[in-house]
Amino acid sequence: MIASPQETLSATKTRILDAAEKLFGEKGFDGTSLRDITAEAQVNLAAVNYHFQSKESLMAAVIERRFAPVNRRRMELLDAAGPMPTVEQVVEAFISPLFVMDVLPAVPLIGRVMSNPSQFFERVYKKHLIQVVQRFSAAIGAALPELPREERFWRLQFMAGSMTHVLALSSVLPLMSGQPVDRAALLRRLVAFLSAGLRGPVAAGEEK
Repeated sequence: MIASPQETLSATKTRILDAAEKLFGEKGFDGTSLRDITAEAQVNLAAVNYHFQSKESLMAAVIERRFAPVNRRRMELLDAAGPMPTVEQVVEAFISPLFVMDVLPAVPLIGRVMSNPSQFFERVYKKHLIQVVQRFSAAIGAALPELPREERFWRLQFMAGSMTHVLALSSVLPLMSGQPVDRAALLRRLVAFLSAGLRGPVAAGEEK
């Protein structure tokens, strides 16, 4: 069957996004040229300009493709947990979408964006993350009302860091652990570990 023009355009756009995601993750935004992306995607520059207009818009589209569905699912799970969620429900709502959805190709890029403060990071944070941080901080407060507001913020960051670390190492965990890694079992372990961390005592001198 011959692909329709619309299907061809969609396939081309996906190839460009995949190539940009890979190269931005490996070389960073400044280290990646549009020529690099067109070579990786096997398209011409006109195709990139048609779909994305600029390298900045392409980077934004790469981030949107990964963050938007993950964050929608996070909110759905949090809503399903109700107004008084358990600690485990909060943790699972936050981390499980990244284990279930196809985000592994984007982990290097996400790490670069999150570790390099810039105007682009500020835009990403305001568009994709600030509502998530606010909602999950409030959910932690509902599950653990004794936890100070500032402590909720930091524990959410530690939770995100642990999750990102595990995802980043997912391809080498079987080698490091000496056995096959079952993703569902890994998720259960991480939920249990992070839930215990959220319940832990506040560090001395930080009680407020």
